[in-house]
Amino acid sequence: MVPTWQTFSTTKGGERELTATRTEIDGAAGATTQAGEGGRRTVGIIMNGVTGRMGMNQHLFRSIVAIREQGGIELADGRRIWPEPVLVGRREHKLRELAERTGIERISTDLDAVLADPEYEVYFDATLTSARPEAVRKAIAAGKHVYTEKPIAPDLETALELLRLVREAGVKHGVVQDKLFLPGLLKLAELVRSGFFGRILSVRGEFGYWVFEGPEPPAQRPSWNYRAEDGGGIIVDMFCHWRYVLDNIFAPVKTVTALGYTHIPERYDERGEPYEATAEDAAYAWFELEGGIVVNLNSSWCTRVNRDELLELHVDGTHGSAVAGLHGCRIQPAAATPKAVWNPDIPNDIDFRSAWIEVPQRQSYDNGFKAQWELFLRHVVDDEPFPWGFDEGAKGIQLAELGMRAWRERRTLDVPPIE
Repeated sequence: MVPTWQTFSTTKGGERELTATRTEIDGAAGATTQAGEGGRRTVGIIMNGVTGRMGMNQHLFRSIVAIREQGGIELADGRRIWPEPVLVGRREHKLRELAERTGIERISTDLDAVLADPEYEVYFDATLTSARPEAVRKAIAAGKHVYTEKPIAPDLETALELLRLVREAGVKHGVVQDKLFLPGLLKLAELVRSGFFGRILSVRGEFGYWVFEGPEPPAQRPSWNYRAEDGGGIIVDMFCHWRYVLDNIFAPVKTVTALGYTHIPERYDERGEPYEATAEDAAYAWFELEGGIVVNLNSSWCTRVNRDELLELHVDGTHGSAVAGLHGCRIQPAAATPKAVWNPDIPNDIDFRSAWIEVPQRQSYDNGFKAQWELFLRHVVDDEPFPWGFDEGAKGIQLAELGMRAWRERRTLDVPPIE
C-alpha cells in the first residue's frame, strides 16, 4: 500500500507548497538515514490527533517542534535523537496548515498507510479517548512503540487488554503524566523526599476554573467533555491525574470516596447550538493513602478562582506545611508557625500569609510535556528507564472507575492492586 501523506518544501517567498508524494522521496529519506549514522539517530514518530488543542499545543509545538529547534536530544555518547514526525488526522487542510507553521514535511489522513511504513517506529495518540484503543491496537500489531495521552482507554478492562498486548509484542510503551513535571510539584516532591514534613498528615487540593457555557463568550473546552456518551466528564479526566500525582509524590492510594455533580445542565457547542450536559462537571473526592495520609481533592469546571494558581495542593505535616501550585511552592516550618487563637469577638491581628516562605527556584524547569517526551525517546533509543508505562495508565483509569462507582453507590471503596 502506498501511504497517502504528502511532503512540503519552502518556496523563495517563504510560503510552503506541495512538492512531492511520499513515493517520490523514498530515496531522499534513505539518504537522510545514512547521513545520520554515528551522529544523529532519527526517530520517526506518527503523531495522531495533533489538530486537537492538547495534541497541537503541548505535544506538537511545545514538545516535538521545540526539541527540533534545540537540535534534538543529546545522548551520553554524543549522538543526538532527531524526532521526525508525520502529522496524522482527519482534516487535511488543518494538517497542511500545521505543516506550514512548523516546517514538518509530512502529513497524512491515512493512519493504516503510515503504520505500514517501517521508517516510523513510534506511534503517539492524542485522539479522543473513545477512539484511542482501536488505533493503539493497530500500532501494536504493526510493531510500533506506543506513547499516548491519558487516559489510555475509556475503561479498565480495555486498558488491561492494551497492557497485555504491548507486553506480548515486546514494544515500549508510555502514557503522559505531565503534572509530575510541573515546577511547583517538582519542588513539593523534593520537600517530601527530604523529610521536610515529618509525618505527612493530610493533603487538600483545589483544581479548576469557570468554563463558560457559551455561546458568548464561547467555552474554553471542547463540548465532548460534557457528554458522557462521548467519554466526557471530570472524573475520568482528573482522577487519572490524581492517581499518579498521589502515588508518585506521597504514597499509594488505598481508598476512594467521591461525589460527582452536573452543575450546568445545558451548554452550547462549537456551532453555538445548545446541548444537554450528560457528564459531571465537578467532582468532590476523598482518598486515603498508605501511611494514613488523608486527601481531599476538589475538581471543578464551575468555580471562579480565588487562589494563586489553577491547581493548589496544601500539605500538612508534623514538622511543616506547604502549598504547591503549577509553578510556585510556599512552606511554613513548625518553628515559624504562628500561634492562632479562636476569638470571633475581635478582628484577627495575624497576617497568616506573611508567615509563609517561597521555595527558591534552584534550577530551570522545561515544559513538562517536552521533558517527558525526551525521556520516552531516550527510552526508545537507549533503553533508559521510563517508569510511566501502560501499567501506570491502567491505574489511572482504575481510580476513575472506582470514583464513579463510589459516587453511584454512595460509599468508600478500596483500591486493590492491579494484577
